[in-house]
Amino acid sequence: SLKIWICLLLFLTSKTASVITRCDTWAQLVERGCMEGDIISPENTFSFSKNIALSNTALDKEEPIQLRPQEVNLKLKPGEGSQNGHHVLDFQRVEGYPVDLYYLMDLSYSMEDDLRSIKTLGNELFNALQGITKKGQIGFGSFVDKTVLPFTNTNPEKLNKPCAETEKYCQPAFGYRHVLSMTENKAEFESEVNKQRISGNLDSPEGTLDAIMQAAVCGDRIGWRNSSTRLIVLTTDDGFHMAGDGKLAGILEPNDERCYMDNNLYSKSNEMDYPSVGQVANQLEKNNIQPIFAVTKNMEQVYRELSKMIPKSEVGVLSADSHNVVELIKNAYNRLSSKVTVTHDALPDNVRVTYTPLCPEGGTSRDKGVCNNVGVSFNVTVTADECMDSVMSFLIGPLGMKDKLKVNLSTHCKCECNDIVMVDHQNCNGKGRVNCGMCSCNAGFVGQMCECSIGEKDESSLRAACRKDNGTDCEGRGDCVCGICQCYTLPGGSTYYGTHCECENESCEKFQNKLCGGNGKCRCKNCECNPGYEGTACQCKKSDEQCRTLSGSVCSGRGTCQCNQCKCIEGYQRPYCLTCPACHSPCITKGKCIECWGFQTGPFSKNCSQACASINKFKMVEMLPPGKPCDVRDVENCRVFFTIEQLDGEDNYTAQILKTRECPKLPNIYAIIGGSIIGVTVIGILILLLIKGLFYMKDLKEYRKFMSDAQKTRWSENKNPIFQEATTTVANPTFTGE
Repeated sequence: SLKIWICLLLFLTSKTASVITRCDTWAQLVERGCMEGDIISPENTFSFSKNIALSNTALDKEEPIQLRPQEVNLKLKPGEGSQNGHHVLDFQRVEGYPVDLYYLMDLSYSMEDDLRSIKTLGNELFNALQGITKKGQIGFGSFVDKTVLPFTNTNPEKLNKPCAETEKYCQPAFGYRHVLSMTENKAEFESEVNKQRISGNLDSPEGTLDAIMQAAVCGDRIGWRNSSTRLIVLTTDDGFHMAGDGKLAGILEPNDERCYMDNNLYSKSNEMDYPSVGQVANQLEKNNIQPIFAVTKNMEQVYRELSKMIPKSEVGVLSADSHNVVELIKNAYNRLSSKVTVTHDALPDNVRVTYTPLCPEGGTSRDKGVCNNVGVSFNVTVTADECMDSVMSFLIGPLGMKDKLKVNLSTHCKCECNDIVMVDHQNCNGKGRVNCGMCSCNAGFVGQMCECSIGEKDESSLRAACRKDNGTDCEGRGDCVCGICQCYTLPGGSTYYGTHCECENESCEKFQNKLCGGNGKCRCKNCECNPGYEGTACQCKKSDEQCRTLSGSVCSGRGTCQCNQCKCIEGYQRPYCLTCPACHSPCITKGKCIECWGFQTGPFSKNCSQACASINKFKMVEMLPPGKPCDVRDVENCRVFFTIEQLDGEDNYTAQILKTRECPKLPNIYAIIGGSIIGVTVIGILILLLIKGLFYMKDLKEYRKFMSDAQKTRWSENKNPIFQEATTTVANPTFTGE
């Protein structure tokens, strides 16, 4: 624990007037010369704001008190717990305390026989509740699943009747329905339960968490009383959907843990995703509701795992037709009511609370207190690890119960001094007064003893001279006296030194538990090694034997030898800094210089010796050595082949360049021109032939049409009435008829 002790004396009564540490343990301060009467050690304080005695029985008019105290005030020293004989939390369960039981039933088709059983067990259920308390109430709700694919068949006929065809009494598909608010009327309960009909869905998991969430947050609709033990009895034979499953139906909006009830139906069942287990657990705890999971044998392990994540919950195994549900509820309630678990809500930052049970079976201190008894006590320890700016409050109480203890917490972080006012105190050089162990100087004077006269100077400018990079005064290792740091002495006897007390000679790196390996001296947190040694802790003898390459260079000229190992420049790898996998290949980076040196062309041709000094040696060869050579294209688009090797040093190369370049052949201009002319001519002839062919086809079509029309014409054979035959016929005597 951080213990704060403050000495009001500033100086020892010796001639040296050494400054002493103000904050330390009581023994150390006394040893250094502080009078016990001048030491301030604020004690933790505890007081009751509300501490009403516990009730024995539940009264009709007044709300019973089951937890004591109801409100306390704590003021603590940081790091020191609050526990002592007075910090005891008492809990006594009141006999006959009201109970609200909400029966939440899965009405999917597989629960048909269970529904028939519960219709006949209403009387037994009420009798069992009356055996627990005379002030019992019961409500009823049911659930199936979201009415969207793939959870439920969305065919209109199937939505209206999701059961088998042979089932006569089947209600339409639904998510969660609140059937009956809390009532003491047994006949009303039996009447509403008898009206219930089975329903159905497609997949096995049900919308269980949707139903629990709405039953927890819709308190006004359900009818939970303010002062009662609240129970949800969930009966089902299947698992449950949880947060994220809604995405299967395209439902992306997360559950917001709010009530959405319209005509007693969960109205946002198809718009909002299922809640997570954490959300359900949070709302059950927030609303002091204890769930009892009554499930079939095949689902027992699933719900036991769920129960581990939900405080104050129980699991019971249903028979095949749920006829044992009444006995199951009684046993589960007895287990819940016999165990008290005390915890807290959200704590302020840097605050811890632990509980030590004072029950017969005992228990260790933990962040929760558990006792198996109806009347128990707990030692509560509250610890604030850091100072708090204001009073902060939080609640402590048993899970599943409304009764809470309010803790108002604050911290001791300021001096609480009652100094005798003495102007111009002798310990302040007659230039100020003592205020809570420190000098409060008169105007124009500063310093721990008001020893510094600042005249017209500003005090802040003097303090600034003692601060390095606008940090703390003298790095927190000395006192700022008139703008000059007076450094403290270290426990080992040496002192801090430097302009801002930034140096000391005791925290250098150690080797074999020796400062600077015993082979050097510590100077301002760094080792200065003796001749022949090196390393951050002078742990190595100077040697470069393991750093030399076959050529005799140290780390190939691309690193330094430290502790007989190469420390390569960035990118190169040990042991000899020969390779650099992450570096660009010199085949690419040195291509322009190869062109410049080998053929005096390229962008560096005018200043090759300066721009390409990294290639300090090259040779033109007829044939390159075996292996895949590098190649680049020069300004004439010729391929230049070469090999390049890195010498010692970061940018130092030698190259062999092939004399013969591989240049592309020039095109045949005459062949191109002749081919172009021939090509244009051929294309022109083809175009003319195409045009001629088109005209021929058109003429042929017209001719065929003419001949067709001619064949269809019928000429008249009547003689022309004005035509007269010849009266004289003359024959040519020379015509032979041939």
